[in-house]
Amino acid sequence: MIEKKSLDLLKTLIGFDTTSFKSNLNLIKFIENYLNQYKIKSELIYDETKNKANLFATIGPNSSGGIVLSGHTDVVPVANQKWDTDPFQLIEKDQKLYGRGTSDMKSFIGLVLSRVPKIVEKKLSKPIHLAFSYDEEIGCVGVHGLLDLIEKKSIKPEFCIVGEPTSMEVVIGHKGKHAYSVKVEGLACHSGQAPFGVNAINYASKLIAYIDQLNKEKSINGPFDNDYEVPHTTLHTGLIKGGAILNIVPDLCEFEFEVRNLIKDDPLQLVKKIEDYASQKLIKDMHKVSSKTGISFNEKVNYPALDMSEDIDLVKKIKELLGNNKHKKVVYGTEAGLFKNRSNIPTIVCGPGSIDQAHKPNEFISIEQINRCSKFLDNLIDSH
Repeated sequence: MIEKKSLDLLKTLIGFDTTSFKSNLNLIKFIENYLNQYKIKSELIYDETKNKANLFATIGPNSSGGIVLSGHTDVVPVANQKWDTDPFQLIEKDQKLYGRGTSDMKSFIGLVLSRVPKIVEKKLSKPIHLAFSYDEEIGCVGVHGLLDLIEKKSIKPEFCIVGEPTSMEVVIGHKGKHAYSVKVEGLACHSGQAPFGVNAINYASKLIAYIDQLNKEKSINGPFDNDYEVPHTTLHTGLIKGGAILNIVPDLCEFEFEVRNLIKDDPLQLVKKIEDYASQKLIKDMHKVSSKTGISFNEKVNYPALDMSEDIDLVKKIKELLGNNKHKKVVYGTEAGLFKNRSNIPTIVCGPGSIDQAHKPNEFISIEQINRCSKFLDNLIDSH
């Protein structure tokens, strides 16, 4: 059984279509108005278009210390997915709640908001900060504005919990990610005169093969961290397009690749190897035919890995409040790495729902997970 207040908040949050390419302002304004009812002031940090915003609010004294409860408000698209129900209408069935964002990660935000009356009533000696971001799903974009604000305010929180879906287990580490788009510009000609052109697809394929070679080297030579499902840094090409028709040597090929790195691995060294291979081997070869050819790189996503010690007191405290002494590391990325590495705030990831349901049609969260998170938040507030 789920509490009515929590259920009502979840229904409202799921009802806002905050797919990353859309505005999240209706949801943010709802949260701002909700917090206003409890005389809690929100600060909104807008993007350049003024169509999206982060929200930051402090409950309790305006002082250093305390904890940040953090989550992202955007969700991934539902286009081309086969849903049995309206993805933006919360449906309860068989002890599960269905809807886009139920697991990733509006349930955590809704449950935090449901605890606001309790937090206010407690008259805290240390603050609890709420930090809700935009555009996490496209590369942890919006959270930088939140971190700018936190650093400007000099409040120095002592801990942060990012409520991504971890099945309410403590996550102390995740990989970093660097993603790039690559443009290979060749020289077109009739395919019967192929040696007079520069085949952009061929050169792109050589570069992709080199990226795969680096990936294989990482799988053999490491470094390794066996707390991860995939215990080494990975390199992966996931998108490619090029060519117009078979009888034209293609003058353009574009692809995207990513590096998902362990914290003990330097992703920029790997990227430099790829860029050096392109400039010193491939471009040099392309220029033998035409100096107008080339290969260019454009960074699309960049966020750091997270690595927290299991031995610090705050990690132990969270485990104690959960009644679970286990921890894990995950291959997907979160904003936690930025809280820890950019702003030096000790951070873990812990939230309701499973990543196995995230980003899929008929996304759901079990009511058992909702109740576990509710109990944890109550324990956290009582101990604060």
